Amino acid sequence: MSEPDTGASPEVPRRRGRTRLAFKIFIGMLVAAIGLTTFSAYVLTERQADQVRRYPGVFAGMAESERPPPTDALNFLLLGSDSLADEPTTGGDAVASGVIPGAGRSDTIMLVHIDPGFTRATVVSIPRDAWVPVPGHGMAKVNAGYSWGGPSLAVRTIEGLTGVRVDHFGVIDFAGFQALTDSVGGIDVGLAAPSTFGSLVLHAGTNHLNGTQALGYVRQRTGLPKGDLDRVQRHQNALRALLVKITTRGVLTSPSAALGFLNELTRWITVDDSLTNDDLRTLCAELVQNLRTGGITFLTVPVSGLGRERDQSVVYLDSTRGARLWHDLTNGDIAAYLREYPGAALGESTR
Repeated sequence: MSEPDTGASPEVPRRRGRTRLAFKIFIGMLVAAIGLTTFSAYVLTERQADQVRRYPGVFAGMAESERPPPTDALNFLLLGSDSLADEPTTGGDAVASGVIPGAGRSDTIMLVHIDPGFTRATVVSIPRDAWVPVPGHGMAKVNAGYSWGGPSLAVRTIEGLTGVRVDHFGVIDFAGFQALTDSVGGIDVGLAAPSTFGSLVLHAGTNHLNGTQALGYVRQRTGLPKGDLDRVQRHQNALRALLVKITTRGVLTSPSAALGFLNELTRWITVDDSLTNDDLRTLCAELVQNLRTGGITFLTVPVSGLGRERDQSVVYLDSTRGARLWHDLTNGDIAAYLREYPGAALGESTR
């Protein structure tokens, strides 16, 4: 009896075998490509991280017994230098000759608290004219710490004021902020009322600002109802707008846009030398993966009033309410502070 005709040809198994082989080769090539891409991304990140300028010995000589205890959270002291020099004063392109770290006073002072899970962050601004104890110098404006003793004295001043341990330090100057803004195509900020600062004319509502305009927006002080306190909120609003642009407007999803932004960021910022390249990679990865702009709260340290000390205009801080803020921040319960002071957080618009 002849074998039944199945309709199959000897070519069919061979074709199937070749198909399976081709599929395996494709998968292998895909895995190799992914590995190569990951390696290339690592090399790029390493190169960019190497661009970051480091301040040496920021925490050297600080006795542990005199510092706030460490916690599982991560706290950064971020300063914006008020240098108006033509040459960069922060970052990898900073001019070395004639530049003394801390020679200029800090225009922007922010304590950034990142929760252990990297899902929430609190940014607390401290007005530069806040009248506080500066270790070894008595009472002075808070930004004098950076001017008189560089990053180390700035850290000691903030730790003494807040009782919050500073884990890392970073500083960027005006030129760096302008470059970062331009690198993402500008930022959108909301204003509650029209405002004019030199040639910069802003209207009530949303304003799109390029780097030069954004610099004018954060520098304006005169003509604002609360002066420096309104400018502090502008600093926060500009930072929030920059973060929104980075995280929701395609910067991080576009390789070329992300590369451009990271190149500018690593070129202009200076950090303490304990923040290694691996630390920077881990931090960036955690923040990109877990933190959204909706999880960031912007606050200003409580103020009791304005006044004068000798020939200086100063800001007096509310020590009672401030103690509550620093307690809730340290304990990871800023929501409790906001329940008691619901109007404390930055609104959608500023003056």
